[in-house]
Amino acid sequence: MRYLEDLVVGEERLSKSVRVSAKEIIEFAKKFDPQPFHIDPEAAKHTLFGGLIASGTHTLAYWRKMDDEINGDIAYICGLEYERVKLITPLRPGDDMFLKSRIIEARPSKSNPDRGIVKIAYRVFNQKDETLATLTCASLVKTNPT
Repeated sequence: MRYLEDLVVGEERLSKSVRVSAKEIIEFAKKFDPQPFHIDPEAAKHTLFGGLIASGTHTLAYWRKMDDEINGDIAYICGLEYERVKLITPLRPGDDMFLKSRIIEARPSKSNPDRGIVKIAYRVFNQKDETLATLTCASLVKTNPT
């Protein structure tokens, strides 16, 4: 478990790749974002995207899963805020996604000595090094109880 005191500003972590399939894109979108360019490969060809793309919400769901892989050892209490969420390049079937995280702030709480705030900047990108999404998250983290 990594506590607030263990988190170093500037630390970067990189996830393993995750490949997304057309089937996964369509299944997710049918439940949560049923736009033609997410659920119908033929209709998607005639949109500005020129083909099937994942919902932005789906891209962010993958981000969350990859973040747990690389930062799940942090002693989180809860999330506080998502800042500057940007969807830059669409996620497409067959893309290999990666996540890079960088700690940009780690400070003690001003009101509770048993916790602190960590801010992490994220970049989701594909096998071509194209940025799919960026965001920054602030979370409450436990301090070391010993």
